[in-house]
Amino acid sequence: MSPVRGNRHTRGSERKAGAVSQSAVQPTPASPTPEGGHLLEVRDLHVEFRTGEGVAKVINGVSYHLDAGETLAVLGESGSGKSVTAQAIMGILDTPPAVIRSGQIRYQGRDLLSQSEEQRRQVRGTEIAMIFQDALSALNPTFPVGWQIGETLRQRAGMSRGDARQRAIELMELVKIPAAANRLGDYPHQFSGGMRQRVMIAMALALNPKVLIADEPTTALDVTVQAQIMDLLADLRRDLRMAMILITHDLGVVAGVADRIAVMYAGRIVEHADVRSLYKSPAHPYTKGLLESIPRLDFHGQQLSTIRGLPPNLMRIPSGCPFHPRCPYVQQVCVDVVPHDLVLGDGRTSACHFAQEVRDDRAR
Repeated sequence: MSPVRGNRHTRGSERKAGAVSQSAVQPTPASPTPEGGHLLEVRDLHVEFRTGEGVAKVINGVSYHLDAGETLAVLGESGSGKSVTAQAIMGILDTPPAVIRSGQIRYQGRDLLSQSEEQRRQVRGTEIAMIFQDALSALNPTFPVGWQIGETLRQRAGMSRGDARQRAIELMELVKIPAAANRLGDYPHQFSGGMRQRVMIAMALALNPKVLIADEPTTALDVTVQAQIMDLLADLRRDLRMAMILITHDLGVVAGVADRIAVMYAGRIVEHADVRSLYKSPAHPYTKGLLESIPRLDFHGQQLSTIRGLPPNLMRIPSGCPFHPRCPYVQQVCVDVVPHDLVLGDGRTSACHFAQEVRDDRAR
């Protein structure tokens, strides 16, 4: 396994621990995938939250897939349904208030939604693992980080205390935490935000999952640390032969990491494309607005572009296309008719009545 890149502050400890980490942490074997199918596939998923104020339709027919060894970025504003879809995949939705009304989540050809809780538990961590966006909240503040990593190994892999401790050191070295052996006894509050996120990544990798879901892994980190975490995830995905779902609201962090992008709005996938095609010529007005709102060095002194309005209330989703109240391309058909996915070729789809016009505008 090729070494994972590190910054100048960690390279000394990497050289010292490299032989141990790389020999102990084996790449995930190539994942068996049903012939003609995908490693992971979400099919027409519908999830609603039933509250005292009404029913919020949070996921409205989401479908996407993930193949072995690739990275899919799921992009959208807060409230678009990105994290809820991931929690449904992991089987960790709070039910109630969440209710999965219909759909399938197929992993290696098996529908996870039809399995028992014990069967889902066997998949969680060992097959599909998740990194949560707020590492400080996700980690237990009353236990050292080494104990927390080791507890997973003791409970799920049956390791002895000594073996779990050694494995925890190796995992912390793998994610480039300097002086890992000396930091096993440190508590979460003694780590910086970037180092806490590395601890979370180490915990997620403990049982060698085949799929890693990273939910907003760079939230609240400064730009330099964001880049380091994204580089780390990209290298780990490649070196350990994992597939990864990267959930984010920031188009700026996915360009060099993802293979494909699924853009979500109001609980739907509104556009799906490979990274190059989407950046070059978005085919949905929402995607176009997101791209135009990214700050650019060559726009110095110009006003930053924004998307007008606010995301919809999911208890009262607008008729027709849910984006139409904010859309510069809106026409009456957008108000009256829900757009179906328009296939644009090369695996691209857009849920817009005027997808071709939007794409041609960007291309010009």
